[in-house]
Amino acid sequence: MMFGDKNMFSHGMGRVAALLLSLVLFSTGAYAQKALSLSKLEFDARMAFNSLVYDGNVIDAGTGFRGQYINFRVDGTLGKAVSYSYRQRLNRSSNSTFFDATDWLYISGKVAPWLTLSGGKQVVAVGGFEYDRAPVDLYYCSEFWNTIPCYQLGLSASMTASKNDSFLLQFCNSPMREVAGNNTYALNLMWYGKHGFWETIWSVNGIECLDGWIGYVALGNRFNITDWLRLDLDLMDRYTSGTGFFDDLSIMSELSAAPCPGLRVHAKYTFDMNNAVGSRDYLVLPGTEVNMVSAGAEYHPLPKMRDNLRLFAIAGYSWGDNTNELGANTDLSLYIQLGVKLRIDLLDSLRKK
Repeated sequence: MMFGDKNMFSHGMGRVAALLLSLVLFSTGAYAQKALSLSKLEFDARMAFNSLVYDGNVIDAGTGFRGQYINFRVDGTLGKAVSYSYRQRLNRSSNSTFFDATDWLYISGKVAPWLTLSGGKQVVAVGGFEYDRAPVDLYYCSEFWNTIPCYQLGLSASMTASKNDSFLLQFCNSPMREVAGNNTYALNLMWYGKHGFWETIWSVNGIECLDGWIGYVALGNRFNITDWLRLDLDLMDRYTSGTGFFDDLSIMSELSAAPCPGLRVHAKYTFDMNNAVGSRDYLVLPGTEVNMVSAGAEYHPLPKMRDNLRLFAIAGYSWGDNTNELGANTDLSLYIQLGVKLRIDLLDSLRKK
């Protein structure tokens, strides 16, 4: 783990430990059952041996054993109508405050059978199945996924239109605010759909940048071909006034299969391009045209606790031009990971005792 400020880390860890202990103790009291309930208390982590090979040469800085994600998540309710959710990233460094390493912390209230209002730090509502999945469950991703600061403070309204369709309207801080300034915002509208074998996470987004706005159309599609085979296909276009459509885009696709119990295999391809003149995109920079292809397998050695322990082996290769010197996907780069993922349901363990 790496932290810019050891005191910030120790104080932050103390606050997390105190919060978790308070929630557990309070939620187990007889009276507290009516006031506060705890529905989820999880810890997950991913550790692996990583190897980075650039143009045939092993890169020492990208090679070795390391832990990539260490998370705590707490969910529950306050009374009957209000719920809360909190996830803290414990291995994420911050030069500012401990709250910057908080993925999300928000409360939600159900004000009508079809309407839920939420406020706090949330995931910025951008469409796509790659974007929607937990980072600990993803390996090699698009340049867009690797660069967007996807957790921001804001307000949202979730509306149920039918048993198969719901919409989310969100107003939040701009994910570009580190470049554009704190007084910048985003307005997002998302559709979640499930119709037969086809699932959707589509969005339209207006995001404020340094010198104006950039618009997103993100179309996330999942095709459940069989019970054990599915295809995810995400299409994203980013548009700035004065530029052309499809000059700034990303494509993310993944075919995954579970051919036998305990085994999951997948193959993935992503493409990020920005050829827009005058683009306001600070995530996929102008002049970028980069590809990533990867494949791998996950094995669940504990059949009755599939999500608790997973072993994985993944390899990826990227090529093309990336004008971001700090970008994740670079030309002629081979990436390899061999490791383990843990997910511990602490609440379930306490209940069994």
